[in-house]
Amino acid sequence: MAIEVVSASMMTSDETTHMARCVGGDRWVVSWLPGRTFTGQQAVTAMTIASTVATSPIPSTTEWAVLDDLALELGLTAREAVFMVIEENRDYRKTVKPRRRVLD
Repeated sequence: MAIEVVSASMMTSDETTHMARCVGGDRWVVSWLPGRTFTGQQAVTAMTIASTVATSPIPSTTEWAVLDDLALELGLTAREAVFMVIEENRDYRKTVKPRRRVLD
């Protein structure tokens, strides 16, 4: 599992489409936790959870215990975190095509 920090402003992983972006200072937003901001360490934790879920769709008993400890750092349970990672599964790394605007 590799979590890469790109230009100190974005975290990505080679195992998941989820990402984290710095919004200033040590405040980060994570793709699978919209509307919340985290510290850099919490963003790494969130990316670790997302990568773990991507590589182990059915976590073992040991993985559940690790996920529970990690999720606790984010104020979640392991089951909540796994559900949210799976539910918020959009590829934010793809470039969005600009929408055409019609001017009257």
